[in-house]
Amino acid sequence: MNAAGRVVVVGGGVIGAACAHFLAETGWTVEVIDQGRFGHGCSHGNCGLIVPSHVLPLAEPGAVRAAIQAMFQKNAPFTIRPRFDPSLWTWLGRFALRCNARDMREAGRARQNLLQSSRKLWDELVVGQRLDCEWEHRGLLFVYHSHTAMEAYGHVDQLLRDEFNVAAEHWDGDELVQHEPALKVGLAGAWYYPQEAHLRPDRLLSSWRQRLEDRGVQIREYCQFKGFLHKGSRAQAIVTNQGEITAHAFVVATGALTPRLNRDLGCRIPIQPGKGYSVTMPRPARCPTTPMIFPETRVAVTPMQSGYRLGSTMELAGYDETLNRNRLQLLRDGARPYLHEPYCDPVEEEWFGWRPMTFDGVPVIDRCPQMENVVIAAGHNMEGVAMSPATGKLVAELLNNSSPHIPPGPYRVTRFRWPW
Repeated sequence: MNAAGRVVVVGGGVIGAACAHFLAETGWTVEVIDQGRFGHGCSHGNCGLIVPSHVLPLAEPGAVRAAIQAMFQKNAPFTIRPRFDPSLWTWLGRFALRCNARDMREAGRARQNLLQSSRKLWDELVVGQRLDCEWEHRGLLFVYHSHTAMEAYGHVDQLLRDEFNVAAEHWDGDELVQHEPALKVGLAGAWYYPQEAHLRPDRLLSSWRQRLEDRGVQIREYCQFKGFLHKGSRAQAIVTNQGEITAHAFVVATGALTPRLNRDLGCRIPIQPGKGYSVTMPRPARCPTTPMIFPETRVAVTPMQSGYRLGSTMELAGYDETLNRNRLQLLRDGARPYLHEPYCDPVEEEWFGWRPMTFDGVPVIDRCPQMENVVIAAGHNMEGVAMSPATGKLVAELLNNSSPHIPPGPYRVTRFRWPW
């Protein structure tokens, strides 16, 4: 396909922005549409961690047992809202089948290709595009309260070293507080990944939008996708609440909402919305310098230049649009045992977003089976920001029929087995 054509990107989150960037860079005339405001979906309030160490999926040995135990715990970081939803229970069944060492390693290799490529591309993008996103390269800490849990992670560290060449530094409790005095004395210790980075997602999307518009990308907000007009195996246009939009190619980057387009796409994308939460506030007086995760409470902490964010938890509650204040309190409670000042006032934003969760932990980046000029880029689980540059580059390579910079096979939509 000639790259000097017109392409419409459906979805204005970080994946859509990355696709628009690399398509415009290779000569396409690009328009991005979003049913709401650009950059205000799940890309807005996440923790902004760029984490090449996060190669392992949630579907790992022991995950089913842990999930079942969590369902019977009050205020557990992970919860499933009981309801009649065949797609959810089918997804959970497929997730359970993936919780073995072989499938975990397979998914890890696919995730690592995206994460490592994106980590390099982020360095280039932030400088080359002058992205004002509070980019910092300070690594990431996995902080443990319990010595047992701390040492148990040693098996994961060994796996990451041996099979993925990802190594962490082991810090005991004394070393930890020397490096990070915002943490309390008496913690078991931490595992430190020096290669990680972080940014402020809302600032990223605001800045990236400006750069896209500077190079001629059109962004249309409150433009709701209603379907494709196609002829044979090619889409001709999309129908929206603002009229028909014609193009030579289309990219569907609609995150957790992608299953709602299954009928239009002619295939089934097995994504569940995994509801995550965050609280943003000013930096406390004793603010950490390094982003950190507390695996025992599943809370992440991001110290940003202009603020401070607590985030995470996972709630499989469907497309529920309510802000569950109990989940927000879990973030505060989960940070309290570790930090001298785990939170402060005033709260600037309380937020939730739907993470696009595939049961195998690997996104879909592939041509639509029914329409050869439509590419799907969705299902990045909890790593949309971390994986977005490599995703955008791969989407551009697919539409340009050029050699892919990473193997595309693991991200094919045809890897799923139907019916769903």
